Amino acid sequence: MSDLRKQFEAAAAAVKKLKDDPGNEVKLQLYALYKQGSEGDVEGKRPGFTDMIGRAKYDAWAKTKGMAQDEAMKKYVALVKSLGG
Repeated sequence: MSDLRKQFEAAAAAVKKLKDDPGNEVKLQLYALYKQGSEGDVEGKRPGFTDMIGRAKYDAWAKTKGMAQDEAMKKYVALVKSLGG
């Protein structure tokens, strides 16, 4: 396993232990970077307007489309560190 992958997984574990709630915008950013780093570009249909949470997550992830998985992992790790994780 690569060093970046280890840092990414450690950051994913650390984010669950954050003491302060970073707010919805940061949570969406974390979600999008995590999904891009672990799965790549978003696929599938955008959720309907009745699924507001699913739609917000999809839209956040879609904004990272085209970003390399390694770059997304680096940004995720940096963001978690900036939050104290």
